Amino acid sequence: MAILQLEDGKVYTDLKYISRELASLNIQLNYWPVGEDSQLHELLAKDSLNEDEKEQVLVALDRYFEQLQQTAGYQFRDLIVLHPETPNLDGLLTKFDKIHTHADDEVRYVVAGEGIFGFVRPDDTQVELTVQPQEYINVPAGTEHWFYLTPKRRVKAVRYFTNTEGWVPEYTGTLIHRRQAVA
Repeated sequence: MAILQLEDGKVYTDLKYISRELASLNIQLNYWPVGEDSQLHELLAKDSLNEDEKEQVLVALDRYFEQLQQTAGYQFRDLIVLHPETPNLDGLLTKFDKIHTHADDEVRYVVAGEGIFGFVRPDDTQVELTVQPQEYINVPAGTEHWFYLTPKRRVKAVRYFTNTEGWVPEYTGTLIHRRQAVA
């Protein structure tokens, strides 16, 4: 269940309320079940996955990719797997823990673990959204945001792209007001 924390410390977990709070940014947040496939659940429970296992996960979830291909023109997908033993994990995360934008939408389907997206709203207030398993998020191109892991430091997420060039962080220089204390 997604958790939205406002800058004043208020916390919300109702998906409909969270969607209303994020509407000014045109962020889409949905619940997408992974299904009951026991082999898929075994893979999602592992810390790390080799390339063949990643492809198995992607194929098991391709019904969502096919839907995005038809409705929004997505052409590529991959699976990112981060955990405490990921080589240079902190270095990888520093690319995204400062406020930035992208030229393309940032589309993620978290299938295991969790991560926190922060957003700058049009009134310059900031919110942080903990995205958890079976939640899909689409952050539109040009949206000021940042990302970091919760203290569990584990996430498996399918990333969807219309192309791979638009997904380079463009840092805005906006400062993060504060990070949420709990996730």
